[in-house]
Amino acid sequence: MVKKSFNKAAKPIKQYTSLLDKKDLEDIRNRMNEFDKQREILIKLGRDVIKLSKQIIYSAHRNELKEAEKLIIEIKRLVEEENKIVEANPKLIYSGSFKVDVQEYVEAICYFEFVKNKRIPSHRELKVGGEHYLLGLCDLTGELVRKAVNAGINADYSQVLLIKELVSEIYGELLKFDFGNGDLRKKFDGIKYELKKIEDLVLELKLRDRV
Repeated sequence: MVKKSFNKAAKPIKQYTSLLDKKDLEDIRNRMNEFDKQREILIKLGRDVIKLSKQIIYSAHRNELKEAEKLIIEIKRLVEEENKIVEANPKLIYSGSFKVDVQEYVEAICYFEFVKNKRIPSHRELKVGGEHYLLGLCDLTGELVRKAVNAGINADYSQVLLIKELVSEIYGELLKFDFGNGDLRKKFDGIKYELKKIEDLVLELKLRDRV
């Protein structure tokens, strides 16, 4: 018996139609590229902010306040640009570069204001976040103690006592916070050593009947 063969025609393969929303992926890609671009701009601005911060502190230590004021105009302009970028990209608020340069900015402006006006501006006045402000405030104590040492050398003992009270006050106020084990805890712990330095300096001056 002869078997019949049937030649069935092959079914045509359907052309693949993408299941992805390519426009959606393109939007994501564009947003990511723009984010990276803004981050790079922020890093560049941050380098300039750090450089200016150091120059402001240096000028303030030398009592070159007019020069420091010129630098402050420029640094505030740069920080304002940074804030605009961060407002549009909130993820960048706690990025390493921004966190560092803002605390340097806080330290520089607070030190200048202490030298010129014997005041410490608030975080609202400086238009910075609370954590960034506290980090800068912690760093400020190092520059204050440095100034106290120079004041002691120059027999400006009232300045030494004022700085001792200020550093002690900063330490006392920050004791009220619970910093956990992050950057703020490390910075805060460092204040104890700065406070001891200036307390030792005041004790030495008392033993020599200078204060």
